[in-house]
Amino acid sequence: MRFLLDTHVLLWWLFDDPKLSLTARDLIVEPDHLILISAASAWEISTKHRLGKLPAAEELLQDFEGWVRRAGFQELTVTLEHGRLAGGFPQDHRDPFDRMLAAQSLLEHLPLVTRDPALKSFDIEVLW
Repeated sequence: MRFLLDTHVLLWWLFDDPKLSLTARDLIVEPDHLILISAASAWEISTKHRLGKLPAAEELLQDFEGWVRRAGFQELTVTLEHGRLAGGFPQDHRDPFDRMLAAQSLLEHLPLVTRDPALKSFDIEVLW
């Protein structure tokens, strides 16, 4: 089975944060699961780091692809169709990163692993 991680879930996994739910941990460690990381998460982490909201990401950003690969995850690129849907969602949800993750979840038929209840408004499968 395939799963898409929200950005905070990725960070919490990489830095072994206790806020990560047991369900999320179990999904990630299951060897038969393919864990995908959106290019939008790299964009979000880089943006928040630049704005001073995520100073701890310095080391991660120096080799983001390496961190993702060493964790056993795979990259999910952003396509034109993802962009069209993310921008066209009727929901009044202003976070462009969340909108992209929701679009990818929907179009790629990927449950989204997230603690953010606001993402349920996109009518996607959310796991926590």
